[in-house]
Amino acid sequence: MSPTPAATAPLDVLRGALRDAAQAVGGDGHVGDRATLERPKRDDFGDYATNVAMLLAPVVGGPPRDIAGKVGEELQARLGPLLDRVEVAGPGFLNLFLSDAWHTAALTSVLAAGERFGGGGAEQPERLNVEFVSANPTGPLHVGHARNAAYGDALSRIFAFHGHEVVREYYVNDFGSQIARLAESVRARARGEEVAEDGYQGDYVQAIANAIPDAATMELDPLGQKAVALMTERIRESLHFFGVDFDVWFSERSLHEPSASLGGQDPVTHAFATLADLDQTYAHEDALWLRSGQHGDDKDRVLVRSSGEHTYFASDIAYMLDKRERGFDRLLYVLGADHHGYRARMAAAYEALGGDVASLDLLIMQFVHLVERGERSSMSKRSGEFVTLDDLVAEIGVDAARWFLLQRSHDTTIDLDLDLAREESAENPVYYVQYAHARISSVLDKAGADRVAAALGAEHAGVALHPAEKALVKKLLAFPAEIAEAAERRAPHRIATYALEVAQTFTAFYRDCQVVGAEGEGVEDLRLAVSVAARQTIATSLGLLGVTAPETM
Repeated sequence: MSPTPAATAPLDVLRGALRDAAQAVGGDGHVGDRATLERPKRDDFGDYATNVAMLLAPVVGGPPRDIAGKVGEELQARLGPLLDRVEVAGPGFLNLFLSDAWHTAALTSVLAAGERFGGGGAEQPERLNVEFVSANPTGPLHVGHARNAAYGDALSRIFAFHGHEVVREYYVNDFGSQIARLAESVRARARGEEVAEDGYQGDYVQAIANAIPDAATMELDPLGQKAVALMTERIRESLHFFGVDFDVWFSERSLHEPSASLGGQDPVTHAFATLADLDQTYAHEDALWLRSGQHGDDKDRVLVRSSGEHTYFASDIAYMLDKRERGFDRLLYVLGADHHGYRARMAAAYEALGGDVASLDLLIMQFVHLVERGERSSMSKRSGEFVTLDDLVAEIGVDAARWFLLQRSHDTTIDLDLDLAREESAENPVYYVQYAHARISSVLDKAGADRVAAALGAEHAGVALHPAEKALVKKLLAFPAEIAEAAERRAPHRIATYALEVAQTFTAFYRDCQVVGAEGEGVEDLRLAVSVAARQTIATSLGLLGVTAPETM
């Protein structure tokens, strides 16, 4: 079942009241829709601040500060005891000070949503195809692939939680010259010979040769396919251990083989026919060209060389068309850092096929540098001198690896500090967040399951809140917006940042507010309930990153 937002999300109610107040003052409800509602940087500026009065000023024709006062009066009338007071600041900002009753009602809404809190907010749910990793099956996955895997999987998790239907796909490059080189390398090792200079040198090549009994005498094509099958299975196992599983493993070779669904035609020929019907190809000097220059590419591209050989681009286009014909609303490609020139030609091809480029996302990852004792490690795939995904996980574990690969935007180069990733201290962000979750679990265990259940069922109205409690409630209320932003901006790192902020806010709350045994009527109930909501939100955030939320540490 897809997650759905709580029916009475507190910030939605607040925004609705703001919209209605703007309508009452200025006769224009659209101004209220455009107004910001943000947390001020300082607590003495209120719980939330809005620029609605400055947006209304040109409509109403009065000083923004006066208009802010009128909007404040309208809000007070609509929110009643939920709004403690309003203050006009600066050129016309309206600062809202919400009551304890609003905060407790907000907490109740979060708890009512349970594990669904923050999810299901997609306004227009789509069927998405997210293709990521897709490394050539000519060697083990290295750290660069690990970042691609962590990112693509976390993004898929966020999309699904937000309310989209997601298909994760791996494109297996099992066709072409690199497979022939792999076969040649394996056969050379099987024969005890040196691998050619342009072949694959790593120890894994010898392992493949040892796993294929007749590798020394096999023809290259079947040997290449056996080698690919072994490497693909190794890749699948590495990814599964890393918490990444795919719905579809798509073979490039299948694009060049007859398809029953296409009446015996192969997908590449089908793609050529589709482009020809749209007048998007032409013959020149015995080669077949795509009119990609008409669609934003810097030049037209060759699909079939004069020798009759297909280019790699031919497979890419056939694969893209296959995805479209499977009925996806949006295609997302998570690509390596060396694919910048690839974006324009792929977008051009998609448009040439009749697709809307607005529904095509070509996301470029940047490089990962491993740092240990202040020095960077280097990686080189063909020589075999590289750090594999398996090596990385063995060094720092799945949780730390995923967190450190996800905590920065995908379009920035990162230095992954192995020493920091191993630390069990507050300096290590993933340890800090996981420790916060474990600490909350310990507090709730101390209270006991029956006591926690009673606290969740209690009425919290009338309880006076500590500022640290209010801060934690407001931080939790930001979660749905963070999910929406992470999905819209393709930015899982926002969830890592948010999880750390929740953990820090809870730590401040725990420092300032006794939970178990707190004195005052209803105080312990409220603080246990806040703790439950914080634990759930941290656990959900970590889960979206593919990181575990431990009960004990």
